[in-house]
Amino acid sequence: MNQAGYREALVDYIREQARPPDKFSHQTRLYRLAVELAEGQPFDDDVLYAAAWLHDLGVFIGHRPEDLAALAKWDNVAYAIKETPAILERFGFPNDKISAVIETIRTHLPSAKPTSFEGTLLRDADILEQLGAISILRTVSKIGRDTRFVRFADALAVLQRNLDHLPNQLILDSAKRRAEPRVTALKTFLKAAGTEVKLPLSSGQGFDFASVSQTLL
Repeated sequence: MNQAGYREALVDYIREQARPPDKFSHQTRLYRLAVELAEGQPFDDDVLYAAAWLHDLGVFIGHRPEDLAALAKWDNVAYAIKETPAILERFGFPNDKISAVIETIRTHLPSAKPTSFEGTLLRDADILEQLGAISILRTVSKIGRDTRFVRFADALAVLQRNLDHLPNQLILDSAKRRAEPRVTALKTFLKAAGTEVKLPLSSGQGFDFASVSQTLL
C-alpha cells in the first residue's frame, strides 16, 4: 500500500477494532478538534492524524485484558505505543515519522508533558473531549457496561473531577477559549443533576459524592 492510502486503511482498521462501537466516533472528533486548535500554525498532519486514530487502541475490547485484576493495572497507552509501529508499517505510513507518532501518543494524557506541537494539540483536544456535552454522553454511556461505572453516581463523580481538574491543565490559548462553553455546559448539567436529587454541596461548591450513592443509584 502506498503512503497516500494509509488514512483510509487506518480508519477501516479502527472501525473494525473499536469495541464497543461508540468508541469509534472519538477519533474523528479528536483529530478535527486538534487541527482546529492549531489555528493555522504548522504541524505534521501525518503524525497528528495517525496518533489521533491509534491513541486509544488499548481501551478497545479485544485489546485490553478481560480479567478484572489485570484490567485494573492495564496501561493502555503503553499498549498503543507497542502496537502502533507494526500497524503503521503495514498500512504504508512514512517510516521516518513513526517515532513522532509514538511520542505524540505517549504524551496525550493530561498528566503528561508533550514534547512536540503535535503532542500538545492532541493532548489539549483530548482534554476538551472530557468536558462539555460530549463528555457527558461518553461518560454516561459507560454506566452498567464498564467496571468503573456501576451506578449513575460513578459517572457524576468522574464528570465532577473532570470539571475540577482538567480546564487548568490546558496549554494552548485556542484550547482554553474552546473550553469555556464546554465548562459551562458541564457545570449546568451537574448543577441540574444535583438539584433534581437534592445532593449536598461540598465546601468547594462541587457535589459531596460520598453521599451520592445513597441518593442516586
